[in-house]
Amino acid sequence: MTYAGIDYRIDDRVLAHLKIAIAAKLRVGEAFLLNWQIPTEEGSGRISLWIAPSIPMAFRFSGSKPPEMNRRWLDALARSSHGIRGMVVMDEAQAVDYVARAGSPSAP
Repeated sequence: MTYAGIDYRIDDRVLAHLKIAIAAKLRVGEAFLLNWQIPTEEGSGRISLWIAPSIPMAFRFSGSKPPEMNRRWLDALARSSHGIRGMVVMDEAQAVDYVARAGSPSAP
């Protein structure tokens, strides 16, 4: 993912879900925080980006085929964006758990 001219390395499957969740918010003109943890093997820490419609953004994937989408994962990303921390990047298992705790009727 490239945001404001800076490249961020994100797994293709995660990025595919982020792309849809981010586009849905930007489509209606919403700005929000996007947060994720940096893996230990990449130096640790965390990143928070202010995502706004006026800032250039691109999604670049390593693979050529789009992955199958998980509705619960998309729901978890959308729901997290309304929290105090903003949208939290999470893997698929974390997303399914997040939605289960929130009580969503969405199917995978």
